Amino acid sequence: MGKVKVTCEMEVTLKMISGKYKLLILESLIKNRTKRFSQLMSEFNNISQRTLTNQLRELEQDSLIERIVYAEVPPRVEYSITDKGYSLKTILELMCEWGKKNTDNRFEFTNTQYLDNN
Repeated sequence: MGKVKVTCEMEVTLKMISGKYKLLILESLIKNRTKRFSQLMSEFNNISQRTLTNQLRELEQDSLIERIVYAEVPPRVEYSITDKGYSLKTILELMCEWGKKNTDNRFEFTNTQYLDNN
């Protein structure tokens, strides 16, 4: 795989965290450290299995999360935050704070856990 051309360091960050659910996945795993696929599926509104799978694969490829497969029947798969992924914690907290300060009546929160924890 060839190198990805970027114009600045900010673009590196954006390439790794851009995606409809990546930030939410990272936030969830930063708070909980480890979750199973089904737990992540039920946490996000209107996400398809395919989309979640793709987002998880990309996060894993960028070493922001780790996929752990247990040799059980049926197989158990868990996703955990890596140290590299956890290092985004401050950035995510700042984004949440900015969103809180700039939310207006165009937005309706559908997941109250985010309202309670932020």
